[in-house]
Amino acid sequence: GDQLTASTVRGVKSESKTGSVSTDRVRLSLTIAIEDVFFDSYACALRINGRNIAESKFVAFGQYHTLDLEMNQPFTLGKAEWDLISLQRVKDACDITRQADVAAVTMQEGLAVVCLMTQYMTVVRQRIEVPIPRKRRGSTTNYEKGVQRFYEQIYRAIKQHIDFGVVKVVILGSPGFVRDQFFDYMMAEAVKAEDRAIIESKSKFLLVHTSSGHKGALEEVMRDPQIKARLADTKSALEARAIDKFYQMLNDEPDRAFYGYHDVHKAAENGAIGTLMVTDELFRAADVPTRKKYIQLVEDSQATNADVLVFSSLHVSGERLNQLAGVAAILNFPLVIESDEESGAEGDDGQE
Repeated sequence: GDQLTASTVRGVKSESKTGSVSTDRVRLSLTIAIEDVFFDSYACALRINGRNIAESKFVAFGQYHTLDLEMNQPFTLGKAEWDLISLQRVKDACDITRQADVAAVTMQEGLAVVCLMTQYMTVVRQRIEVPIPRKRRGSTTNYEKGVQRFYEQIYRAIKQHIDFGVVKVVILGSPGFVRDQFFDYMMAEAVKAEDRAIIESKSKFLLVHTSSGHKGALEEVMRDPQIKARLADTKSALEARAIDKFYQMLNDEPDRAFYGYHDVHKAAENGAIGTLMVTDELFRAADVPTRKKYIQLVEDSQATNADVLVFSSLHVSGERLNQLAGVAAILNFPLVIESDEESGAEGDDGQE
């Protein structure tokens, strides 16, 4: 099975010469064979339970221990075999630009925050602070130079942190007219520099009012129904639409909507899958053969150019998919599959 090495704190009992017993908390590094994984959404931490498999002065070999992994905590994960799904998920997790299809820049005079957003989290990529002198009676030169420096830094940050090949919407939010003035500046600079990435992505920018330039202002933006409608093409929305389409297909054309491993596997064998939907829980199964068969199902489907969507079990769409045994497929064409029982009955009749 999988092995995890991480730093942890454990209570260690010690007895003094007088016979009194005390418990000290000792920080140490442990390696465990993983048996159970639980995500604590409130503490934003992974709790991994398993038996100690390395020599330790404080923890006996084979003794159970729970390792808590928090954000940005170093750890080492070992597998007997790194499959396609595991490698891709590590790659995606380490590179937020591969999964963030919404970007946001909140700003106010002298302050801007550049964020990338996924269906799981919002990550600040850069915070920009530029002192802007106040306007003086009869002269605004210093003020205008300060604003120019401020806008230049935001423009550079957008080019550095936002991949327009992945991002579908870029929210520019501010109080007053800061967002509008910056947008005009950015487009003028892009035309001068023949910056095609910015020019061709003009329609992706969404200018909205926020109460401040701090990251927290994004919460009010995401509650706006008009913003929700504009963000309808993000990854989580695509997954929601896919599961909705499946249920509609199940009602209208049941021969093109399969769920459960047996039927979906048969559809893959016939090259019929157009969209495969799988929950990530299936790739974390403790039973290695179970993991391998779902990985093979994904590979077989991709070989016939099917779209593969891996749903998070922590998202509402993933919960709906779990009600279908965690795997479902929308087929490109109707397919009728005889059940094993029917095949067996026909074989018995033939023998008689």
